[in-house]
Amino acid sequence: MKKTVKYFVVAIAILVSSPKLFAQISIGISVHVNPPELPVYSQPPCPADGYLWVPGYWAWSETDNDYYWVPGVWVSPPQTGYLWTPGYWGYDGDVYIFHTGYWGRHIGFYGGVNYGYGYGGSGFYGGRWEGSAFRYNTAVVNVNTTVVHNTYIDRTVIVNNITINNRNSFNGPGGVTAKPRPEEIKAISEPHIQATREQQSHDKVARSNPGQFAKSNNGRPSTTSMNKVNGRTFNSNGRIAKASPTIDANNRPEDRSLSKKAPDANADNKPSEQPANNPAAKPAEHTRVNKQPANNRVPTAHKPAAHRTTKPAGKPEEKHRE
Repeated sequence: MKKTVKYFVVAIAILVSSPKLFAQISIGISVHVNPPELPVYSQPPCPADGYLWVPGYWAWSETDNDYYWVPGVWVSPPQTGYLWTPGYWGYDGDVYIFHTGYWGRHIGFYGGVNYGYGYGGSGFYGGRWEGSAFRYNTAVVNVNTTVVHNTYIDRTVIVNNITINNRNSFNGPGGVTAKPRPEEIKAISEPHIQATREQQSHDKVARSNPGQFAKSNNGRPSTTSMNKVNGRTFNSNGRIAKASPTIDANNRPEDRSLSKKAPDANADNKPSEQPANNPAAKPAEHTRVNKQPANNRVPTAHKPAAHRTTKPAGKPEEKHRE
């Protein structure tokens, strides 16, 4: 009886604590459509010593009812010794649930998804903390050694400098079917820190860019990576990305007020839209239909020949000018 009560208490404790543990890695967003494949892209060089790489991922917008790509980016960790565990989409029953990423002392489970650049599906091989300094494995990540000096080379780890095309972006049937390893399960119970304010701002900027949505880019976003939050944007070829026609240089929706100039450009086809007090903007056929006022100084050469022959010699007009 005592053993039964003991087991019951332990079971209750697990049930109570489990939601808290999983709350750290899941934001509860569920979608009935699986995310697009991971796009191919090149990693920009690390902008400064101490920055860590956060791989790009597909996020979901309930407002737009669509996936949008959050570019991979170099960010400053919240504190020394912490590493980033990427988020991932996992299939659960009949929906796909997003498990958000987090900062922690050890890398946890991220669905077995191969994000590249040290995130080969489990663990991280792009560098390590040594005391208060982070050392980068230049065999895996893109680091300019003239800017960053804490580096080493380890070619025995998984090297994947460019994410593979047609790579599955979720864990579940039809995608990756990896299971958490013991050390990854252990990492779940460790203290975590959610995405920093810079990371959250980075997500919002991506969501405000129409060119990042799957419905408009067919799974090929114009901006795939950035060297830092609010920094330079890069396309899949590793070149500086050009703003799409629907966004401005700041990755914000384009101000379409310029479209108001269209009537002026088509004035010959839409005479009724021209201001009544702007005779210079009126087309020639309009001047033939309406009589010119006495003070209209349009040169006689611009008037149709037929119009000149039916009018008087024009002396009254000359007297008026005098």
